[in-house]
Amino acid sequence: MRVLIVDDEPLAQKALAKILAARSDIEYFDSAADAIEALEKLAKHSYDVVLLDISMPELSGTEFVDQLRGRDRPLPSIVFVTAHDEHAIAAFRQHAVDYVLKPFSNERIHEALDLAFRRTEGERAAKLVGALPQLRQLSGRQSPRIAIKAKGRILFLDPGTVVAVQAEGNYVLMQGELAGSYLLRESISVMAEKLKPYGFIRIHRSVLVNSSFVEEIQPYLTGEYGLRVKGGKEYTVTRTYKKNLKSLAEFWIGSDKFLAE
Repeated sequence: MRVLIVDDEPLAQKALAKILAARSDIEYFDSAADAIEALEKLAKHSYDVVLLDISMPELSGTEFVDQLRGRDRPLPSIVFVTAHDEHAIAAFRQHAVDYVLKPFSNERIHEALDLAFRRTEGERAAKLVGALPQLRQLSGRQSPRIAIKAKGRILFLDPGTVVAVQAEGNYVLMQGELAGSYLLRESISVMAEKLKPYGFIRIHRSVLVNSSFVEEIQPYLTGEYGLRVKGGKEYTVTRTYKKNLKSLAEFWIGSDKFLAE
């Protein structure tokens, strides 16, 4: 079998390549950093399976599938390797299109490949046609927004622009990347629960940080960690919450024991 990896994340590419290299039934595999490069490779070579990310620059996974269907060539089996939430994925799972949710396990990739290898060309085409409407909906989904009350007004913010949330007595201070800070009457525990789906992790009894802004962590002799976010601000990660740091990356390379208890 011949497999093409299409993902703009280098670490995801490497992890998938490692899994494929260990299989005896893989005749050949290659990688593309985006959908445009993938189309160029597919014009020159045939592949049985494409491991495809949905969200990519310039050309999305959905648009890539549309272009594949327009070609006068056999369709490969498509396995979506995506970071979309499980509820959204479940909506098009009913069409029997395979998916693997990031961060993925080796076992889940092997399972998806085993199923993809068994599909006929007709089955591949039928499953893609059934799934495309839902995939388009996922690709076109608007960015999530949260509503906050500040100075007598209701403001709508993209949670992706919030760097950190810090407890201030009976209030919390929400620190934005560009739009300043907002003092809200809410507990840090309630904020932790509400912001968890948007990638916020608790690093201290009084501090939440947006994982997408974290640039560096460093261990201290005390068993605590220093955490630096974009812009240079540093926070202390207490021993109670250091286990939450594991969610900062999909893969830990050469640092397996870094966060060991």
